[in-house]
Amino acid sequence: MEERLKLEIQAYPAAKLSMEHIFKEFPSNRGTVKALDDASITINEGEFVCFVGPSGCGKSTMLNIIAGLEKPDSGIALIDGLPITGPGRDRLVMFQEHALFPWLDVISNVMFGLKQKPNLTDSERLEVAKYYLYLVKMDKFSKSNIHELSGGMRQRVALARALAPNPKILLMDEPFSALDAMTREQLYGDIQNIWKKRRKTIIFVTHNVREAVCLGDRVILFSPHPGRIRREFKVDLPRPRNINDHDLADLSQQITAELKGYQCAAECD
Repeated sequence: MEERLKLEIQAYPAAKLSMEHIFKEFPSNRGTVKALDDASITINEGEFVCFVGPSGCGKSTMLNIIAGLEKPDSGIALIDGLPITGPGRDRLVMFQEHALFPWLDVISNVMFGLKQKPNLTDSERLEVAKYYLYLVKMDKFSKSNIHELSGGMRQRVALARALAPNPKILLMDEPFSALDAMTREQLYGDIQNIWKKRRKTIIFVTHNVREAVCLGDRVILFSPHPGRIRREFKVDLPRPRNINDHDLADLSQQITAELKGYQCAAECD
């Protein structure tokens, strides 16, 4: 399939992202809540970075700012040196819920996002959709209805739909949290394989430290109240990684201990 596909759809290189001194507050019944407090991070082209932290630590808010769905109260958010002013085709978000259209079959769901590519013919869109379904191991189910698929299969289709327009940055907000353990482990291997082939910049939000270590080049720790980036861990373990490997478990324990320390400090304040 890969040898047959010669078409590249507006081949975007992976993007470099810079977030500088980001502040974000939200109103609440008790006043205002600081979701992000002076958060800064640089993510390089083609890097796979995981945001980890407890609920309310600002990791999803940071993701939404990158997506252009939220605006910071102050600070600078840049992609390849240009300000983020709103949503764009260079960024796509994959959420916990697959958000597939139930009235369309699998191949039509993947082709839907390609309608925004006016330079492609219908036959080219079909070929691109087939390629990404092949990449996520769903090519044999291209004509299936969404209700006929398991949860894991639906997330594979959602991943194919997110990748098909070839975005610079893929943003993933806990996309595997609702799946069973065996399905998640299969997807960990698949997403690593896809990232190796496509080398997209990926930002992945999760509560699961082992998941982050399994997938990421770096793990960024957020602490709550207010949301701050506390520390980053570079993951030098060879790929493909298995979530049950001893070295991966050892690093996960180290990160978990540090994260628990931040949570304890926040609760004691």
